[in-house]
Amino acid sequence: GQLTGYNRLPTDPDDKGRGLQFLYDVPLQVSVEVGRSKILLRDLLKMGEGYVIELDKLAGDPLDLYVNSRLIARGEAVMVGEKFGIRLTDVVSTSDRIEKLG
Repeated sequence: GQLTGYNRLPTDPDDKGRGLQFLYDVPLQVSVEVGRSKILLRDLLKMGEGYVIELDKLAGDPLDLYVNSRLIARGEAVMVGEKFGIRLTDVVSTSDRIEKLG
């Protein structure tokens, strides 16, 4: 699904999102992953400034957005002023998001 708004939960009475309003102000850890790689311990010990680690994603592949270490969405890197941001392109459904955080 696509992102339709911030802090919105469905109004369907059968949805698991109802009754969670008291949790809206709970802080969650958000991280964005560019890619992964496995390295040998000897390579870890050789690392220094300028060392390059090849990641498993191609340039232009979507970035993964994790909330509390659970994959929630994918998106593309954008600039927000002088900072990096992520524009979401593929988002897990609201009910699945709640279930994954549970």
